[in-house]
Amino acid sequence: STADGSRRFLLVMSGSIRFERQGHLARVSLSHPGKFNAMSRAMWRELRQVFEAIQADASIRCASVRGEAGHFCAGGDIAEYPDFRFTEAGLRDFHDKDVWGGLQAMLDCDVPIVASIDGNCMGAGVEIACCCDIRIAGASARFGAPIARLGFPMAPREAALVMGQLGALLAREMLLEAAVSSAQQMLTRGFLSRVVADEQVSEEATLSVARIMALAPQSARLNKRTLRALQRRATLDTVDDGDDILRQAYAYADSPEHREGIAAFLEKRQPNF
Repeated sequence: STADGSRRFLLVMSGSIRFERQGHLARVSLSHPGKFNAMSRAMWRELRQVFEAIQADASIRCASVRGEAGHFCAGGDIAEYPDFRFTEAGLRDFHDKDVWGGLQAMLDCDVPIVASIDGNCMGAGVEIACCCDIRIAGASARFGAPIARLGFPMAPREAALVMGQLGALLAREMLLEAAVSSAQQMLTRGFLSRVVADEQVSEEATLSVARIMALAPQSARLNKRTLRALQRRATLDTVDDGDDILRQAYAYADSPEHREGIAAFLEKRQPNF
């Protein structure tokens, strides 16, 4: 805690999730200087802590999520990947515990979540945005999940989340073509609530937060529970621990393509698949 009553979860060397309480509003910021707020393992764990804290605080009426320094989130912190991605157990632990732990905490949150999206919103950024209720983007924001260039697929639960929010066709374009879409394209295809001039994103998000906080907080929480139950019935609950998809999802860990994709990125060269 700080003198003004705000709370922060920080791990400077590997990025941080900043959580500040302002009255009934929880402000959540993705911060990884120099890496366009790419998500490290520590940040995924902090994201879970932050949203579990928000869920436990009955006085919070709304949460806002933004990235710092002009970008939402450029994906995962690939510099960490050689430390754990090349064993099936390490890969499963990362996706099923760290990544999904953070996303699940957001999905389980009964408080409305408003996303302010600037600049790059890639991979992990798209997944985090998928967990938000209202998505407001700047006109120059860019969206994609070009992980096929790195030699690996999207984890099953994450793919179910993304497909459920983006739609099957757009999810296929992102994953199979490594397509990158503009904010206007994402608005047209139903992913974004509004697109505004880049300099107006923060103001528009503030207006959305104000509208939410002026309404009955119990109504918002109950609506979120209802919508979550309906959505899970249609999408996420179709991916459970007994599925062959999940049991075999990380068998590619030590594959040549996986190693080559990550090595090429870190060495700043084209991969040779």
